[in-house]
Amino acid sequence: MQTGNRLAAVDLGSNSFRLEIGIVDHGEFRRTEYLKETVRQGAGLDEDRNLTADAMQSGWDCLARFGERLAGFNAKEVRAVATQTLREARNRDVFLSQASSILGFPIDVISGREEARLIYQGVAHLLAPSEERRLVIDIGGRSTELILGQNLKPSVMESFRVGSIAWSTRYFQSGNFSRKSFEIAEIAAKAVLDEALDAYASDQWDVAYGSAGTLGAIGDVLLAAGWPQGTITQEGLDWLLDKLITAQSVDRLKLAGLRDDRKPLIGGGLSVVRALFSLLNIQELKQSNGGLRHGLLFDMLGTTNEASDLREKSVLRLAKKFGIDTNQGERVSQVAQALLTQINGFSSADEELSQRNLRKLHWASQLHEIGSHISHSDYHKHGAYILENADAMGFSLAEMHRLSLLVLGHRGKLRKLEADLQDESLRSQLVALRIAVILCHARRDPSYSGLVLTRSKKTNSSPERLQLHAPAQWSQEYPQSAYRLREEASAWQKTLWPLDFMED
Repeated sequence: MQTGNRLAAVDLGSNSFRLEIGIVDHGEFRRTEYLKETVRQGAGLDEDRNLTADAMQSGWDCLARFGERLAGFNAKEVRAVATQTLREARNRDVFLSQASSILGFPIDVISGREEARLIYQGVAHLLAPSEERRLVIDIGGRSTELILGQNLKPSVMESFRVGSIAWSTRYFQSGNFSRKSFEIAEIAAKAVLDEALDAYASDQWDVAYGSAGTLGAIGDVLLAAGWPQGTITQEGLDWLLDKLITAQSVDRLKLAGLRDDRKPLIGGGLSVVRALFSLLNIQELKQSNGGLRHGLLFDMLGTTNEASDLREKSVLRLAKKFGIDTNQGERVSQVAQALLTQINGFSSADEELSQRNLRKLHWASQLHEIGSHISHSDYHKHGAYILENADAMGFSLAEMHRLSLLVLGHRGKLRKLEADLQDESLRSQLVALRIAVILCHARRDPSYSGLVLTRSKKTNSSPERLQLHAPAQWSQEYPQSAYRLREEASAWQKTLWPLDFMED
């Protein structure tokens, strides 16, 4: 990336929304502006896990201010992601549709493991190069990420549904502190974090680092009280616990270094930190300046340890894990991409979008048989479920949802995707994938030379039509494929987007 280019990262966290802006200076990112607003959206989930109207409005208001600052940036210069609260929210699409429009850029909801990967990249890039084995901890409002790694390479990543907002709301709802309430909160946190004991045991790492958020707030309080800068110890946590119990409530709490917006969350946050220190036998935790938004920026800079597309590696990892026939996946991919290119064509105006759609079709083709080891007859349904719920590094939840829809729809009736087929790009990808699967039914390289897929645009008097043209005598040479293609055309005739199979 050239010197002087602008970059911006937006982090929609459960407690705060953050915007970091800077320029590229000889391959390095140099911050020019940092904005942070306490939105506390994580406290705005109701009993049905829907964001309240107030929580959504608060988020939109903040993003409007961020959007004004990002005016003039182009799409390649900005990356915006949302984390645990929007992973949980049942009505997240309602919030996101307006939020993306207000911000002026798409917002990706990322999985817990993808969040963990980005956090590690942000922390590791701001530490000195070292072969030390690192444990990185990030305690947010509704989730806690734990990562093991060396230098710039993370090796074990996990996200746990425990955080400062969730625990403060649940165990310190009235704002009162007592030794008993802290004991209950710590036991509950350990119950959630207990599965981390084996993977993140103290013999698996040399140095523990804490990233921003809750750990930063605790570190600020300890520093103001005279404890060593940049370090959190068990003794410091014990001292802070005594201070909170002595104060008895948030209203009576007076601690130097503790911001007012952090006071309502300090009880839950401290409980989670103490649970981790106890479970993982942490004696000392060093504070780091890096975090999620820095990981986003380094990803955009292209300086992460994974030089190639992480998504491609995630697809290959899933294919290996589920024993997919990769030769068949690649075969289907080549045919499907050729067909999609015929439908869309290319122009300078839409080439980037076409390339993105081709990549997604390629991944869906590679993974279309991912559910085959669960069931032969319904493998497309099982495959869709796997992809909808898989944590795949580099992918947003929306991207994984798109792949699951393509895998679900690559065979069988089209009625199950009737609403989704309103999306022209999905519709084009799906018809290309379905035809490609048919042409590759013999599990060998098919002869599709001369097959041409075209689209006639919708008019006032006629619907959009797709037409698959085959050379004369093609059906005599490939009778099984021709039969299946006629069946496919019949399936599309029952939709608003008919397909004709024609022999010229």
